[in-house]
Amino acid sequence: MSAFKQIRNTGLASLAALSLLTSGAIAAQATATEAPAAGENVSLDLIGINDFHGRIAADRDSAGAAVLAGAVDAQRAANPNTLFVSAGDNIGASTFASASQEDEPTIDSLVAGGLDAAAVGNHEFDGGYEDLSDRVIERYGQQSGADGADFALGANVYDKGTKNPALREYAIREVDGLRVGIIGTVTADVPSLVSPNGISSLDFGSELEAANRVAAQLSDGDEANGEADTLVLLTHNGSENDTCEVIADEDSDYGTLIRDASPEIDAIFSGHTHQAYNCDIAGRSVIQSHQYGTTLGKVSLELDATTGDVVESATELVPLATEDANGDWSPNFEANAEVQAIVDEAVDKSEEVGSVKVGQISEDILRGGEEPGSDRGIESTLGNTVADIHLWATSNENFAGEPAEIAFMNPGGLRADLLYGQDGTVTYKAAADVQPFANTLITFEMTGEQIREALEQQWQPEGSERTKLHLGISEGLEYTYVEDAAAAAAAAAGEHIKDITFNGEPLDESASFTVAANAFLATGGDNFAAFAEGTGHTDSGQIDLDATVNYFKSHDVVSPAPLGRATLSGTDWASVEISPSEIVPGEGAQVSVMGLEEGGEVTATAFDGELVVDDIPAADAEGKTSFELAVPADAKLGANSLVLSQVQREDISVDFTVIESAAEPTPSAEPTEEPSQEPSQSPSEEPSQSPSQSPSATPSEDTKQSPSEQPRDKDSLADTGFATSWIGIAAGVVLVAGIILLVIRSRKKNTH
Repeated sequence: MSAFKQIRNTGLASLAALSLLTSGAIAAQATATEAPAAGENVSLDLIGINDFHGRIAADRDSAGAAVLAGAVDAQRAANPNTLFVSAGDNIGASTFASASQEDEPTIDSLVAGGLDAAAVGNHEFDGGYEDLSDRVIERYGQQSGADGADFALGANVYDKGTKNPALREYAIREVDGLRVGIIGTVTADVPSLVSPNGISSLDFGSELEAANRVAAQLSDGDEANGEADTLVLLTHNGSENDTCEVIADEDSDYGTLIRDASPEIDAIFSGHTHQAYNCDIAGRSVIQSHQYGTTLGKVSLELDATTGDVVESATELVPLATEDANGDWSPNFEANAEVQAIVDEAVDKSEEVGSVKVGQISEDILRGGEEPGSDRGIESTLGNTVADIHLWATSNENFAGEPAEIAFMNPGGLRADLLYGQDGTVTYKAAADVQPFANTLITFEMTGEQIREALEQQWQPEGSERTKLHLGISEGLEYTYVEDAAAAAAAAAGEHIKDITFNGEPLDESASFTVAANAFLATGGDNFAAFAEGTGHTDSGQIDLDATVNYFKSHDVVSPAPLGRATLSGTDWASVEISPSEIVPGEGAQVSVMGLEEGGEVTATAFDGELVVDDIPAADAEGKTSFELAVPADAKLGANSLVLSQVQREDISVDFTVIESAAEPTPSAEPTEEPSQEPSQSPSEEPSQSPSQSPSATPSEDTKQSPSEQPRDKDSLADTGFATSWIGIAAGVVLVAGIILLVIRSRKKNTH
């Protein structure tokens, strides 16, 4: 406490009270009581949230706005000297019930729940500065009956090119005869987190400079520019760590802020990074209250009633819901009835808003499993489609941050399918149901090695609820893997992933890539620790629902992303035979496929994909199918490949050759009634048939039969090793020899 404060408190008490009563910065959320007697202390409780993001309805550990308000009620019942504050992002990135109504239900719920003051967060700028100043702040004012600017404090937000504050810098609240100054700041990274057009009239300066400037102003003894007995900083900035020792030494703007903030500031409430920590750093309380209304952060200050000095302090994180052994969540506080009514009405209205059309799909886009959603361990069209959407949202021309190159989506975040229905219409509610958690999209840096590690982590740790969680991946990233029992047993743990390619080239595991994922996955959710180990995690300023709606607006019709970005390693899933392997242009060959599952389907292409074989029958009960490979009359002569594909399998490639004309029969080759369907060369004349000469031979080549072993038409003669023409010649020789012998015997008889 400065000397100015002590002089003021002993000599100017009545002037201070008059100043406070006439100031527009005062609101009546905190309960005022009579000043304590000289020498007594004032017990001040500061309770706070951050990154609430419109979680007004209860959902698992997010207790909802009504329970949050009930917790505030309980704290105030225990100590009337309680202030309820927020470190920003009350709105934006919200769930459907709030987002569908421009977050007005969230504003109304927080005000009704007793919010005293709030810092502005980056998401308060999602709609631009005009939306914040003309709509959001005005709504807070209407609901509170006071000045709504106290709910969007931003001391480091300036008019472009000046140091003129564009937002209110601080608010004053009186508690038990003491004046509490609440300063607000926001991360200077806002320009990279929201659309630049919406904030083109603003500059975002240093939080440290702004906080210390305002702290000095409120403690300089000059009643004309505002005075406070104790100061609290609300910063929408935070640490990515949750360990106090690490946070205290953090080399970042936030680390510098919490260490070098003015000693006049007695407590710091932080946000933005969605962490939970309560620390004592540089002799003051520093706290962050997790996210989404799961937790209240509490700082208890014992203050000298005369000077406002901190005599004692303590911090606590108060959970608002508890999970039982069955995984069910229950609230820890009784819901506030007034706020519950606001929430219920908002949920009802959201059902009406949800019927609005936002886009069109060409066919069903589904989760994994025979019953969609029943198997999170396999690749799905919905997972890949959502990953594509997230990549687009964090890389299109309107995105202000560093463009992402790769995106991932966790299967557990997909809670409904996109169904074609009657005409392919996708409603707002249908899009929201797919991703109901309103997760913010985060961008960050990962090495290729970390990407491999993340893909390995799809196979969950022993004892997990599911053995595998298959990630949706964006276009351009592909990989092969092993996972069946035999293959997995042969490979050490952590060796499921084999080849990884990015944009058709092997993934450079030493290079760095900009990755996008929702906040849950980006922070290591579902045991994907590799994502949390990435660096430079940055809020994109978008939630998944907004990204999806904008994607639909930018695409006339959305088709499901293809399967096959992840494929089983190896080509032993089927054996393939082409007969003959040498084909004349305009003619064809019979292709036999064996080893499939009953009903299994394959696709086939040739000539580098220019020829697509249509209508290949599904495999029969024995796992066999066949089709004709018809070679175009204008086909180029030479070596070619037939490529067989099956979903989630590595392609099988089988060689064949286009020749000018059929080869003439040789003495060692038996002519057939259908020469175009038999190989014209013996195995010894086809070096490509020899595994020792062809290291890249596929399993189908290894099992290819020689001409003498291949089945014949039922009317053909059995293969004895002799041609029929030689049988006729031999018979003629025998006949002539017999005639000669008869003549000789006849002559001998005549001589006797």
